[in-house]
Amino acid sequence: MLQLHYYPGTAAMTPHIVLEEIGIPFELVLVDRAADAHKTPNYLKLNPNGLIPVLTDGELVLYETAAICLYLCDKYPAVGLSPALGTVERAHFYKWLAWLTNTLQATLIVYFYPERWVNEGNMAGAAEVKAQAQRKVGALLDQLDAELARHGGPWMLGDNYSALDPFAMMLCRWTRGFSTAPARDRAHLAPYLQRVLARPAVQRVFATERLAQPWV
Repeated sequence: MLQLHYYPGTAAMTPHIVLEEIGIPFELVLVDRAADAHKTPNYLKLNPNGLIPVLTDGELVLYETAAICLYLCDKYPAVGLSPALGTVERAHFYKWLAWLTNTLQATLIVYFYPERWVNEGNMAGAAEVKAQAQRKVGALLDQLDAELARHGGPWMLGDNYSALDPFAMMLCRWTRGFSTAPARDRAHLAPYLQRVLARPAVQRVFATERLAQPWV
């Protein structure tokens, strides 16, 4: 059986939602980040980076949220969570998946952990890094909002829901504590996020992970 190693509210949320959308049996394995379970030798055997999530499927051990999502989309193509291989739509799916994980998520990590980019104890430097990261995230959210406005469809790729949508919602959710201009304040992102949240699979994940309001 597929196993998803997760912790509530982390990047495991997207593959958790994808698994719920697919509708197959799977097992959730809690990695208690609050107790540093992601740094234990047993977990580091699964992911030497000590990051969450990890998906196991028999002998396969897979980490990186985007890679897990691609694997699940390709393993269960009939569910339609990604466009068909070789199509223009699939190319755009790759583009936005890479953008979400390598650009938006990476910048959010700088915002949440600015001390990693300055010398130890440099609180003023960390504060400046955090402020700059928030401004950069704001510009990226504007780009996402503009894309939704451009095509006018309900989902990231237009008319068809895909694995991009829970990924985008998850990252937008991470901005809910921003001092200014969280994702939910943008004209096209606001209703888009509510559409994603309204999906039954998403509702089940929020209930299972016991996440409190506000969700975004």
